[in-house]
Amino acid sequence: MKIALFGNVHQAEKNRYVSAVLRRLEQLGVEIVVEEKFADFISSHFHLQLVTFGTGQYVPRDADLAISVGGDGTFLGTAAQIGSTGIPILGINTGHLGMLADISPEDIDQALELLLLGQYTVEQRRLIQVSKDGDPLRTYPFALNEVAVLKHDVSSLIEIRTMVGDELLAKYLADGLIVCTPTGSTGYSLSVGGPVIEPRSNTFCISAVAPHSLTVRPVLLCDDVEIRLSVKSRSHNFLISVDGRSDSYPDGTEITLRRAPYTVGVVKIMHRLFFDTLREKMMWGADRRGR
Repeated sequence: MKIALFGNVHQAEKNRYVSAVLRRLEQLGVEIVVEEKFADFISSHFHLQLVTFGTGQYVPRDADLAISVGGDGTFLGTAAQIGSTGIPILGINTGHLGMLADISPEDIDQALELLLLGQYTVEQRRLIQVSKDGDPLRTYPFALNEVAVLKHDVSSLIEIRTMVGDELLAKYLADGLIVCTPTGSTGYSLSVGGPVIEPRSNTFCISAVAPHSLTVRPVLLCDDVEIRLSVKSRSHNFLISVDGRSDSYPDGTEITLRRAPYTVGVVKIMHRLFFDTLREKMMWGADRRGR
């Protein structure tokens, strides 16, 4: 088996987990290729000679699987580099919440053994494709979690005219608007009052960020629709964030969102289902009272 390894280069204090992954993969006889920046980070701490591939390039297509060592942000960056290759991703969580990267550090050895034994499933997650005025964005134009249209820090509310197909949904007055996938429903969208959506749901969710009207609520849509957003701002510009990758655009730019033509495979191991992860991470049903 050939595995492409990605990781967070800003977590030097978590080096022992990176070491554990490398050691176990080597013991299992796995061929490893490492993303270039992560390889430089590893080499600076462990003085290892690693086979690498370039940052910003697609992962080698002959890789059987990718492993992301970090948090959900690292997983999203890995998904951007995996692109449409169809290579599934296993997330090992050395970050905080870890909804996508849901293998805890203490389970690394067991998870990798089960992986090599083929005892895992792959969930296909849908993405959002983003274009502006009919052209691709300057950044990678696909979102596994969400696309957010946001005001600049110093500006007042922005107006976001939102069309669903040929129908006007609303003219939102707000700090911004989030369109998320089911995968992204436990991310930014959740923090502004959006619902948790089961990953197999074929939906988009639109949620406003700090809306001017208290009656504004999230809206769920079938993901076969096209969503068009037009923004007016007193500062004459606004931000588009695609899974946290942000860029500034001028007033009058029309943003089009639609379902992407490919999916990303998320590896699930040790029988960890979405509701298991949800209960654990959100502590639903946990009795926090003192005994």
